[in-house]
Amino acid sequence: MKLIKSQFIRMLVCVMASTVLLSGAPGTYADTGNGGGDNQALRKIGHIIVIYQENWSFDSLYGQFPGVNGLANAFDTLPQLDKNTNYTSYIYQTPQAKNNGAPDVRFPPANGHPALPLIPYNFTDFAGVDQKTGDIIHRFYHEQLQIDNGVLEPSAGSMDKFVTWSDNGGLVLSYVNATDLPEGKLAQKYVICDNFFHSAYGGSFLNHQYLVAATAPAWNQALPASNPNFVSNWNPATKALNDGNLTFDGKFAVNTTFTVNTPHPSTTPADQLMLNLSNPTIGDRLSDKHVSWKWYSGGWNDAVAGHADPLFQYHHQPLAYFQNYADGTPGRAAHLKDEQDFFGDLTAGTLPAVSFIKPLGPDNEHPGYADLQRGQQHVADLVNAVKNSQYWKDCAIIITYDENGGRWDHVMPPPMPDGWGLGTRVPAIIVSPFAKRGFVDSTPYETVSILKFIEHRFDLPPLAVRDANSSVNDLSNAFSFSDDHDGH
Repeated sequence: MKLIKSQFIRMLVCVMASTVLLSGAPGTYADTGNGGGDNQALRKIGHIIVIYQENWSFDSLYGQFPGVNGLANAFDTLPQLDKNTNYTSYIYQTPQAKNNGAPDVRFPPANGHPALPLIPYNFTDFAGVDQKTGDIIHRFYHEQLQIDNGVLEPSAGSMDKFVTWSDNGGLVLSYVNATDLPEGKLAQKYVICDNFFHSAYGGSFLNHQYLVAATAPAWNQALPASNPNFVSNWNPATKALNDGNLTFDGKFAVNTTFTVNTPHPSTTPADQLMLNLSNPTIGDRLSDKHVSWKWYSGGWNDAVAGHADPLFQYHHQPLAYFQNYADGTPGRAAHLKDEQDFFGDLTAGTLPAVSFIKPLGPDNEHPGYADLQRGQQHVADLVNAVKNSQYWKDCAIIITYDENGGRWDHVMPPPMPDGWGLGTRVPAIIVSPFAKRGFVDSTPYETVSILKFIEHRFDLPPLAVRDANSSVNDLSNAFSFSDDHDGH
């Protein structure tokens, strides 16, 4: 196996050496001393805006960004094990890319070209950034197998089963150099974080819960009779995995599950709808301190009115799962808003101290139903709107992704003691008049670092075990409050 791995390494060196810039070594997850930040300095930030995009790993967008820990350091974790040989050999060719389950004829070998060797490749050789490509499986237990962290089966390495456990292996190692796309241009001027991981294994549902509550949602109701596969199960002998809605013990929801509140898909059986959650959220903590906040979601008003956009994602609305923001509550009316209200609040001078922005499907960059170019431009438009408002002078804009969307990254996520993550590395960009300029921040961060940053700024108590962990850093290292800032 060492000989085979060396062949992969030599192949990657030859292909990537001319296009990838060398960078620093992979990070580790340890307390770097900024977990608490500088509260007095943070008070200069009057407004925090979080823009939450969809489904890209760090390497798949910024693996070629100057100065980062990118694809040039990917050699050791590149080879992907072949499940059909019980992991005794590697996969040598990139499988056929799929789109909605069918071969995507833009990609080899369906386009008449030879199959690609199994190495990272730029998908814009075959499809533009303004075109849609296929989706890739990204579920709770699948990602643990892909990371190969030894939880479900003995580890044979790190990050070496992404193609192995994918339903669309032809896209797993695909990337685009996003350095000069709209968000990449922001990263060039401000801060890009190259050691930022999504907090929980799996997909959008669970990571949205971590963004607002720093913990997994409990399933405190009867198991649904309408779906025998609702609870996950795994047979290590046969490697048969049912990655269902709930954990193996049926106690926590980890994959896409809908709330009993509106909006939710009308076709979901009633016994599969999640009853209201009561654990605290960042919204509760802010309200307790009388700090203004809102969650702005693209297409929210139409969805609540019963005519949701076809690409409105119900499980991207995490606060709607909680009793304080349930149907008919004052909390819902005050805090859950449409994305268009964000622009209105900017203009009217009524922007809250903390804003979360969740774009509608066409604007969120999610492979499968959205294209990268439109989503990137949408984020740039949001940032420009803030820059042209009265709020720019004291704001911090955090742009990141909920999870990796099934795409590979070469950095092994450090495990957290609570057992829920970390998931794969994802991009994070900090834009602010207080942000360091042209800076690559390699401080270990995760999604919950955003919560910790908000908590430290507004003197809020932690929500759960994760954000109470002293090894989880806030985002303070991305900022410099002593420099003379030009405002733009």
